[in-house]
Amino acid sequence: MVKLLLILKKLFALFLMILILPLITIFYLLIYFEDKANPIYQGERVGKDFKKFKLYKLRSMIIRKNKGFQSTSLNDSRILKIGRLIRKTKIDELLQIINVIKGDINFVGPRPNVVEEVDQYIEKERALLSYKPGTTDFSSIIFSDEGEILKNSVNPDLDYKLLIRPRKNILALLYLQDRNIFSDIYIVFLTILNIVNRNLTVRLIYNYMKKKYKNYDFEFILRNKKLSKIENLDNFFKLYEN
Repeated sequence: MVKLLLILKKLFALFLMILILPLITIFYLLIYFEDKANPIYQGERVGKDFKKFKLYKLRSMIIRKNKGFQSTSLNDSRILKIGRLIRKTKIDELLQIINVIKGDINFVGPRPNVVEEVDQYIEKERALLSYKPGTTDFSSIIFSDEGEILKNSVNPDLDYKLLIRPRKNILALLYLQDRNIFSDIYIVFLTILNIVNRNLTVRLIYNYMKKKYKNYDFEFILRNKKLSKIENLDNFFKLYEN
């Protein structure tokens, strides 16, 4: 049964790839015409059991020998003109269906991180590496505005670590505690809805999390106030323990 589901998942991913190929081709050409370089980005990520793999994306930034910061702010000078639309609509993520077909990731699961960031994980965060990552989950939807959060940041990598990573990872860990086929379908629905109506999507996720975890603080999901920096990760994760 497990092998059959795996085959069906890959066949569905292949079907989706064929379906969106015209859209990918259009943006592939737009990227190439803007800066005459390979439109496909292959970034090293860490997957299940700390296995490294190449994550495929449509490139939204110029290629530099000095790569600069890993995290990207909204006003990063490396972003291509067409790249702003690509990042806003998440079209760059579509190529990750190739990773689904290869078996690197699932459709739904914690987003894979870069090696440098994983090396800084505390023990609780490293539990994420016990599961296969995915193309989308609650945390990636909530922080799809990462560039806006890091806008005007002097050190986007440090601010990502203090403002975003702990909150993303706690949402991912809570999702993994209660994952099922219905929650995964709901996440796929919310991923699409987020492109059309972000305010509604954020409110739905907040209500979902509060219903399941009544005693936990999820105000950061609503983003009603500026995110505070989390200096002590151990203390933060203890706030969300049973």
